[in-house]
Amino acid sequence: MNKSHYLAGLKVTVPIIFAFLPIGIAFAVIAREAGFSLSETVFMSASVFAGASQIMAAGMYLQGAGIITIAIATFILNFRHFIMSACVMEKMKDVPRWMRVIASFFITDESFAIFTTDKKSTAAFFFGIITVTYGSWVLGSFLGAVLSDFLPAIVSASFAVAFYAMFLSMLVPSLTQSWRLLVLVIITAICNTILVQFIDAPFALVISTLVCAFIGMFFVDVSGGSFR
Repeated sequence: MNKSHYLAGLKVTVPIIFAFLPIGIAFAVIAREAGFSLSETVFMSASVFAGASQIMAAGMYLQGAGIITIAIATFILNFRHFIMSACVMEKMKDVPRWMRVIASFFITDESFAIFTTDKKSTAAFFFGIITVTYGSWVLGSFLGAVLSDFLPAIVSASFAVAFYAMFLSMLVPSLTQSWRLLVLVIITAICNTILVQFIDAPFALVISTLVCAFIGMFFVDVSGGSFR
């Protein structure tokens, strides 16, 4: 494994820590309110590693939703991972299968965004990225589970703001490099805004993502970390 690429992955992902920690804390607070123990909260983050889905699942459980309903909603929300995984694995097709199997567990929106828009699209670079994302997410969940009994409600709720700030911080640099990507992002936002008026948010998110990703195939090129 290329050590310099691994270290580059660590370095480029450091800012993510400042988003993952508060989001992990926010999830843990919700999970604890839903009745999860400290160990259950941390184990869920360690074994699932899906921020938005975990927050949604814990919130639904808190509201009394059934296990089957939660499982279906989570599957729908995570459907985009099929697309992201395909893109990541295409760039790692020369990597041994066992390594790709391990890497597939750690693919998130953030690791996907960083990996596919950087020129260092190597396995070592990806493992550097996920070392930071996974470590900070589990640590944030642990801290939130421990501190949940001491944090005021308004402080706990404020941590969720970092979730949106993180995505903006990843999008803006790429948008400044490609007007076509900017157009695609705007189309996706409009599509999701319209759909959410008629169907549940998870369904709207999946449909708008799939439809606009298909549209983007025809005029946005992210191969090699560049945009057309």
